[in-house]
Amino acid sequence: MPTTLSEKLKYFRKKNAWSLDDLATKSGASKSYLWELENRPERKPSAEKLIDIARVLDITTEYLLDDKASFDDEQVKEVFFRKFNRLDDGDKSRIMDMIDAWAQKK
Repeated sequence: MPTTLSEKLKYFRKKNAWSLDDLATKSGASKSYLWELENRPERKPSAEKLIDIARVLDITTEYLLDDKASFDDEQVKEVFFRKFNRLDDGDKSRIMDMIDAWAQKK
């Protein structure tokens, strides 16, 4: 599993089968900026850009920045809740109803 910011960006971009152009379009960062992050380890991203990049890659900024972090269950939950919190109240309610229905099956 990748450990550095550069390796993680490249790994998750390729996992999504995205080019640098694709990630640039989705994250709002320039292609050259992303290339530098992937290929020049000394380059440090701004917090704002890193948040946008992590959001579109469905990972957390903490995971991207921590060389010792692994993408574990806690990371998956955080990404899920970040997506959930962006939903409107009606969609949140429908998801909660589905969860309640699944819980009753047991």
